[in-house]
Amino acid sequence: MRTKLLTAVLALLAGVLVTLPARAAAPAATVVPIQVTGPAASRFNLVVMGDGYTAAELPKFREQLDKHLNILWSIEPFKSYRNYVNVYAVEIASPESGVDCDPGLTSPQRDTPLQMGFWGGCNPASVQRLLTVNSAAATQYADLVAGTTASNRQILAIGNSDTYGGAGGTYATASGGNALSALITPHELGHSLGGLQDEYDYYARGERGAPYVGSEPSSIHHTLLTEQQMLDQHAKWYRWLGEPSESGGTIGRYEGGMYAGSGVWRPSAHSMMKALGYYFDQVSRERMTQRLSAKANLFQDSTPVGQVAADQVVWLQTLHPLDHELTVSWAVDGTTLPTANARAVDLSTQHLTAGKHTLTATIVDPTTFIRDPAVRPTATRSWTVDTTLTAPPSAGTPTFTGSTSTEHPVSADEVVYAETSQPNAPITWQVDGQTVANPGNDRDFELAPLKLTGRHTLTAQVGADERTWTVDGVEAVVTPTMSKPLLTVQKPTGREYVYNDAFTMGLTATDDSPGYVVPEFRVDGDGWYNYYGWPTDASLPFTFTAEGTEIDQLVYGKLGLPRVVPWDDVPPGYGRHQIEYRAIDATGNIASPRRFTVTLLHPAPACTTTITGTHNGPLYLRSGVTCLANATVNGPVLVAAGASLVSTDSRTNGPVRADQAADLQLLRSTVAGPVTADHVSRSVVVVGSTVQGAVSVTNASTEQPSALAGNTVNGPLVCQANAPQPTNLEAPNKVSGPRSGQCATL
Repeated sequence: MRTKLLTAVLALLAGVLVTLPARAAAPAATVVPIQVTGPAASRFNLVVMGDGYTAAELPKFREQLDKHLNILWSIEPFKSYRNYVNVYAVEIASPESGVDCDPGLTSPQRDTPLQMGFWGGCNPASVQRLLTVNSAAATQYADLVAGTTASNRQILAIGNSDTYGGAGGTYATASGGNALSALITPHELGHSLGGLQDEYDYYARGERGAPYVGSEPSSIHHTLLTEQQMLDQHAKWYRWLGEPSESGGTIGRYEGGMYAGSGVWRPSAHSMMKALGYYFDQVSRERMTQRLSAKANLFQDSTPVGQVAADQVVWLQTLHPLDHELTVSWAVDGTTLPTANARAVDLSTQHLTAGKHTLTATIVDPTTFIRDPAVRPTATRSWTVDTTLTAPPSAGTPTFTGSTSTEHPVSADEVVYAETSQPNAPITWQVDGQTVANPGNDRDFELAPLKLTGRHTLTAQVGADERTWTVDGVEAVVTPTMSKPLLTVQKPTGREYVYNDAFTMGLTATDDSPGYVVPEFRVDGDGWYNYYGWPTDASLPFTFTAEGTEIDQLVYGKLGLPRVVPWDDVPPGYGRHQIEYRAIDATGNIASPRRFTVTLLHPAPACTTTITGTHNGPLYLRSGVTCLANATVNGPVLVAAGASLVSTDSRTNGPVRADQAADLQLLRSTVAGPVTADHVSRSVVVVGSTVQGAVSVTNASTEQPSALAGNTVNGPLVCQANAPQPTNLEAPNKVSGPRSGQCATL
């Protein structure tokens, strides 16, 4: 049974899909072009089809597809190279709703066109999350998209389910409604398009993989070499060593990968190929950029190759990344011409000597995503210039033949392009009616240098023809919703929160343009992480804890240094942390990050006795942990040696004294009288409370520094002979009396 289970897990990880027997005649389908940037033969084509969506549920499929795509467009290199990709949806109305064996083996098998099913197609020897598809049926529907073939397309089948699951390879799958499902798509494209390996350090979840055995891996992002050996040998990712990783941390050498728990190393602590939610690191991003560019022809069109006249205008058209121009250079007989990146050269201005010459055009992608010159996208094309030939005169008025789509807004940092029927016809660009100079290559117009905010109108004109775009420079708005803290402090640098247990953060992102908005966050400057809600439910907020929460044998929400798997050896996340958040809208604008600070204290001791409501008279605590929860005590409280008091959202009408107690914690509470803590042995925490009298903390010998933060003290504040020294967690107290001893600055 163990062997069968392991085989099933490997099938999921390697993208091995099961071909199931056909059930019935295939329902009719409709091909819907979602994004068409050029001919299918010169693009990478993503063909997405839904399974288990009835006719009434097709709007649900469209909504989930929009989320999948907008998350994909938020991740590099897909964000910058979106124009290299065509996207087609194949809409198929399913006879029944849902997919097979969802969520269990005893669940029904549905009548659906693609026969998608969990458990590897209802196989008891498989695992639940292996979501398979009938490959023959998927191919049949994908073939409806004209011009796409197995060599230039990726099939993605989305199942109508909220259960986590998917698989990779030529036929990638994902469940449509699960919180993490949209993140499966870019990961699986890492396999199918980039040839990247999983960076998991386990075969089956919950069990660390065996040590790696073998020679140097062929994988570009796994190695046996040390960093110095990589530098000395100019091997693997030596060009990126020491740089901040796009997925968090620093590009270096981290043990584990290719399902081995040790003995092999990867470039980053947690890139997308190890943990869904993070970006590709630079090493994987370089490979993805190379492979994506290879699927599309840098030369989109040109003067036909062959003989050209010495007075002819020779032209070309390039692909158009969203964030930069491709570089074009021209040379005659090996001598570079000063053409300033123009897409056309007028040979009549070159004064060529009689005879034949060779004109060469070279297109190079100067992207910073690629450092290896051997894989930098480059293309050349040559013509023979014959001075005995004469070019025919240009005919007609120039018009636009293609451009960035005008059907949706463009982002404020996009490179907008336009192509014309006459290669040397100048294009005039205007923003809000004002002409903007665009020397050199006037087919591409870079918006980023203009630093536009708000909404604007961009116009391109050639001859009498005109095209207009709306420039969207409005950032998405992200609103965080936090669970109730012990204390909130508003500072010029942002809000600060204090918690002593698990806390949650919800991020709601909105924008003035339609389309799914992608919220992200990061902790302490680590990698940006997709905010998807919570793994078990997209509608739930994200939960942070000091150690993380284990779900399906993976770990989520570890504050501080992340823990991805249970055996990751990282320190607990107690202490002070900065959380930044932002959003990327459907147009591609990345909002400026906002931030807040969280201090996570150790949790209060577990209650052995809980008091709620009203308690009249003195309260003498001799042992155990007594918790006051929304309680009122009308009388003094004495905490004896070894006993503990945890007061939360409560009021004590009288003094509170702890002599040789284990714990004294006053959390969002009020004490109508003085508070005295002497020789406390485990914890003193007074946060967000009001004390109508003096506060004295002396001779404490606690595991963590005594925390006196954000309180209002109507009297003196005295601290002496405490070890460690007390802290205010950078949340000063309001004290009406003198402050002395270790509390002089608190």
